[in-house]
Amino acid sequence: MAGDEYERMLQAFAVAKSFLKQQVELGFDEVYAQVKTRKKSPAPKSLDDFCDKIKNCTKCDLGYSRTNFVFGTGDPGANLMLIGEAPGREEDLQGEPFVGAAGKLLERMLEAIQFKREEVYIANILKCRPPENRDPRPDEIETCKPYLFQQIKLIQPKIILALGRVSAQVLLETKSALGQLRGRFHDCNGIKFLVTYHPAALLRYQQYKRPTWEDLQLLRKEYDKIEVSAG
Repeated sequence: MAGDEYERMLQAFAVAKSFLKQQVELGFDEVYAQVKTRKKSPAPKSLDDFCDKIKNCTKCDLGYSRTNFVFGTGDPGANLMLIGEAPGREEDLQGEPFVGAAGKLLERMLEAIQFKREEVYIANILKCRPPENRDPRPDEIETCKPYLFQQIKLIQPKIILALGRVSAQVLLETKSALGQLRGRFHDCNGIKFLVTYHPAALLRYQQYKRPTWEDLQLLRKEYDKIEVSAG
C-alpha cells in the first residue's frame, strides 16, 4: 500500500474512533450510519431517448474534437444491423454514418441484395471521428462500446454485418485477421454475426469485391431463412 494511501486510511480510522467515542460519552449504545447510494438512471426506452442521453458525451478526447456526434441511422426495429468502425470526415460533418464515398458504395451493395438503406440500421463502434481517420485507440473503443451494446439491445437485430476488421475484432473479441473471419456466421451474444470488408477497402482494392459479394449473398440467404421461420 502506498504511503499516502496508508496515511489517509489512518486518518479515516482516527475520525471514526473519535466519532464513536463521542457517541458513547453522550450515552448512545447504538450508532447508525446513513449511507447515500447513487441512483441508477432509468434505462432508455427508445433509440431517440438514448441518443438524447449520450449525444453530448465527452468521456474521451474525441468528444472535444468532433464536429458532430454520429449516433446511427435507419429502422429502429431492423432485423439487419450494419456496424462499421468510426465516422470519417463526411460523417463527422453531416452527423450520419456512411454518407461519403464509402457510404454510397454501401448503398449499392445493399441494393444488390434487395435491401434499402432505410430498412436496416447502420452504426459504428465509435460515435466520434478519430483525427485524420486513424484507427480507434483501445481506450476509445472501451469507452464507446457500451453505447453500441445498448443500441443493439434496443434494436434487437436478427443479424449483424460487421464492416471491416476493427468492427469484427471488437465485437468478436478476437485478433484474427478479417480474411479468417469472413465467409461464415459467428455468434455474437446470441445474434448471427457475419464479417465482410469495409466499403472503403473496396474502393482501394478491387480484389476484395468478389469475396464481399459472396458474403452479401450468404447474408441474404440467411436473412430469407429468418424471414420464413418468423412468418
